[in-house]
Amino acid sequence: MNKSTNDAVMNTKGNAPSIHEGDTIAEIREHRKRALVAAFRLFGKFGFDEGLAGHITVRDPEKLDHFWVNPMAVSFKQMTLSKLLLVNHQGDVVEGDGLLNGAAFAIHSQIHQAHPNINAAAHAHSLYGKAWSSLAKTLDPITQDACAFYQDHVLFDDFTGVVLEQSEGKRIADAITNNKAAILQNHGLLTVGLTVEAAAWWFITMERSCQAQLLAEAAGTPTIITNEAAQSAHQVVGSELAGFFSFMPMFQVICAEQPQMFE
Repeated sequence: MNKSTNDAVMNTKGNAPSIHEGDTIAEIREHRKRALVAAFRLFGKFGFDEGLAGHITVRDPEKLDHFWVNPMAVSFKQMTLSKLLLVNHQGDVVEGDGLLNGAAFAIHSQIHQAHPNINAAAHAHSLYGKAWSSLAKTLDPITQDACAFYQDHVLFDDFTGVVLEQSEGKRIADAITNNKAAILQNHGLLTVGLTVEAAAWWFITMERSCQAQLLAEAAGTPTIITNEAAQSAHQVVGSELAGFFSFMPMFQVICAEQPQMFE
């Protein structure tokens, strides 16, 4: 674990945890890239990879119109720091070797351009997420964890095929507005955040929330949490800070298990 990651975990003011990625551009970049690689390894461990599908991006802290992304045809399970690509908003690979996934560029470039407050975005064809997406509806607040998305995610209900055009990516970016996630109908899940940690955690817990609601509806009729209680829970489990720190236990485990990812 590098210095900036230690700071992110340990930095406190009056016993209140805060997000800290580093003190210099170089430290912040290193932190973001390490968190990005760890997120890929976790996605691979959880089985979110499927063929060429799936991508996570993070904005470069210095070149704000550039983002780091995984190259096409490299397994999430084998992602390393040295394999990451730095891509600009025109689709040029300016650092790294490998092919840029067309869908990754079409979706993520538009999200990063349209939302300066979004530094990271995650999308994959996870099993329960794509199953839920076929139902063309948003998640209900049936569990405390699902309340992270209460009135904070949208349904993008216009599937027209594989997203390869920037115009399609722009429509997805426009649909997100101020929400942390989107259910892409007949496609899968997309989550965003101020940090890689939060965006990755929202994806992981949203996938599990899809699984939980599919199981609950198969067994019977789930009890819906009241509006007041769901809003209260959302303030706790749905904040950017909650997303960042919820990722930390998984991050620490994957770092210990697979230190070679930082090569």
